[in-house]
Amino acid sequence: MSRPPLPPFTDETAAQKARLAEDAWNSRDPARVALAYTPASQWRNRAEFLSGRAAIEAFLTRKWVRELDYRLVKEVWVHTGNRIAARFAYEYRDDSGHWFRAYGNENWQFDADGLMERRIASINEHPIAEADRLFHWPLGRRPDNHAGLSELSL
Repeated sequence: MSRPPLPPFTDETAAQKARLAEDAWNSRDPARVALAYTPASQWRNRAEFLSGRAAIEAFLTRKWVRELDYRLVKEVWVHTGNRIAARFAYEYRDDSGHWFRAYGNENWQFDADGLMERRIASINEHPIAEADRLFHWPLGRRPDNHAGLSELSL
């Protein structure tokens, strides 16, 4: 299975890859997201270490049960060859109605078919007031005209 764009990445294809990842994560569909990873993909997400699509899908299922109204923006920081470093921010609320914004960095490594074989993520989050939210589009894909991280000074 091939997942274009394929490495080696250019500025344009790295940005496309990040936007495709953002779109998939904003779908909040764990099975869809997991298909972007190799069957033996290795993850570090905060303090959790995962291996393989089934573990990734289970992790994402748990994540989106507790992170409600999830909206994410990703941006390429730098890329070379088959690797992309991206930064991101996302907002969500818990089941008590408290809002949070999380900030993070991801290091991605892809195989020749464009599947992610390694993801290393470092994430911090903090509570925000609902009035301080910045991501207001309807659930799903971020509209093309919505500001990105740099434009929002995040």
